[in-house]
Amino acid sequence: MIRRVKSLLKPGKYFMQGNIACAEGALAGGCRFYAGYPITPSSEIMEHMARRLKEVNGYFIQMEDEIASICSVIGASWSGIKAMTATSGPGFTLMLEGIGYAIMTETPCVIVDVQRQGPATGQATRPAQGDVMQARWGASGDYQIIALAPWSVEEMYYLTIEAFNLSEKFRVPTIVLSDEIIAHLKETLTIKEEVIIYEREKDINKPPFLGDGKVSPMPSFGEGANLLITGSTHNEWGVRKAFDPISQEKLTSHLIKKIKNCEEEILKYETYFIDDCDYLIIAFGSVARSALKAIQMLRKENIKVGLFRPVILWPSPIKKIKDLIKEKKIIVCEMNQGQLIEEVKKYKEEIFGLFKTRGEAIYPYEIYN
Repeated sequence: MIRRVKSLLKPGKYFMQGNIACAEGALAGGCRFYAGYPITPSSEIMEHMARRLKEVNGYFIQMEDEIASICSVIGASWSGIKAMTATSGPGFTLMLEGIGYAIMTETPCVIVDVQRQGPATGQATRPAQGDVMQARWGASGDYQIIALAPWSVEEMYYLTIEAFNLSEKFRVPTIVLSDEIIAHLKETLTIKEEVIIYEREKDINKPPFLGDGKVSPMPSFGEGANLLITGSTHNEWGVRKAFDPISQEKLTSHLIKKIKNCEEEILKYETYFIDDCDYLIIAFGSVARSALKAIQMLRKENIKVGLFRPVILWPSPIKKIKDLIKEKKIIVCEMNQGQLIEEVKKYKEEIFGLFKTRGEAIYPYEIYN
């Protein structure tokens, strides 16, 4: 069910940090439960939620670790409340088993991953985009997931709202894949008078796991439904079918189809100067900001360069420009050693990658040169 609600913040312009905008976006999107464990560079989200949730009759809990955090979020979601957590690379790794459980049980929840340099502890205060493939493939088994990549403080706010809407609509854990630059960036954010939010359906008389690509209603514990929630293979009522090969294939096919069948609705991206470009840059998050600046510099010298910016990283929108990829010279810019580029290589082998893992931004002059 879609409805319009008044923004919690007074409409107008705010000068705000990215992490704070993310927390406010979560509250605007209906989040009323947060469980987490502090980790740089995401901790401001947790700190702000601790202050603000009590003002909106929500619940905040600091758990002993990231594993307990994601499990608490799953439990809260099944109690009927919109729930989230936030972390960074090492914490995200610890959450992956829980995220897999949320995928299998079709539990809506939002995970914010503010990326930093890794592996392991790495450089805790420095930016990176090294969790792109982990977000997509980190949990075991076959499934589809949704991940969003904001490039501004304003998108940290509105994409967090969208993450909750997508998560609730498709009953899937949804990831906001930020990075340290966007998380700690301060810039102007415009708060609208109203936001659109999606509320899950709660029909206790229908099976909670319909399958075949259909998203079932999701009743909550305590509302009269006979709920059985298991990470094992199960049928439409949640009954374990751990030794049934047909049930297993049906279930994994369903987890994929419910996202793939709605890709046109889910996919979101932006393009700049692509109509006449000879070169096409593909970049996301904070790197796309540098890319756009470099393109503006290059166009002043009559070098025709365009930009494709995925806003939804997963499911991948790259297929939407496969014809353009085949025609143009492609440059993929990312703060890792080459992850998103592997998606692009499905359509063309000869692609140039500009990668950086020094704990620094990719600057416009580096792309320009």
